[in-house]
Amino acid sequence: MRMRWLASGVLGVAVLALAACESAPGKPAPGPEVIAPSEVKDFDFLYAQNCSGCHGPNGKGGAALALGDPVYLALVDDTTVAGVVTNGIAGTMMPAFARSSGGMLTDEQVQIIVRGMRSKWANKNALQGAVTPPYAAPEPGNAVRGEAVFATYCASCHGPAGKGGAKAGSIVDGSFLALLTDQELRTLVIVGRPELGAPDWRNNVPGKPMAPQEISDVVAWLAAQRAPFPGQPYPGGAPKPAGGNK
Repeated sequence: MRMRWLASGVLGVAVLALAACESAPGKPAPGPEVIAPSEVKDFDFLYAQNCSGCHGPNGKGGAALALGDPVYLALVDDTTVAGVVTNGIAGTMMPAFARSSGGMLTDEQVQIIVRGMRSKWANKNALQGAVTPPYAAPEPGNAVRGEAVFATYCASCHGPAGKGGAKAGSIVDGSFLALLTDQELRTLVIVGRPELGAPDWRNNVPGKPMAPQEISDVVAWLAAQRAPFPGQPYPGGAPKPAGGNK
């Protein structure tokens, strides 16, 4: 009997000790475990953390191209979007996000972003029966012809030389052109910037959509306006240092 009471006493002390540990100062309160970054599978969270800063909180309204534009999503396929997210765009502000390219996202998370963009923002009726021009230029454009194309489709907003007009700013600004590849320029010409009032390739001139070759030609003309050394603010040479020539 004495041994039974002794055993019961030891068990009671152990229970009290465990209870004290459970309420010890500094012990985290019960709640959900913190998820490792690589295990996050929610599109809204992944997009907000990785994309919204440039492309806008809902795929629109950012400094960069609107990813929530249904016309853009009709132009590009999932493989193209995944490639851009994975590898970035060299020479631009678009970094690589996939781990395989030095970023933080797993391949699965890249696919979650791609699928989420399409499920939330794509619209099968966005083109209203029109056929989009090729995403990539099938052959190089002609800058000489492109100047005439610009005059027809773009000058009414961007001015006769592309340096800005009553409706839109300069499209030949050196800093702007230095930040975009020819493919990005082509994408902008095709899809426009609807959130900024810039129409897509169908609506620059009502009833006269741009032909694929015209798009290639105007992109060639825009590319030809790039400064040889972008970012140099002194076309006449750098100012002399204070204190005279040294």
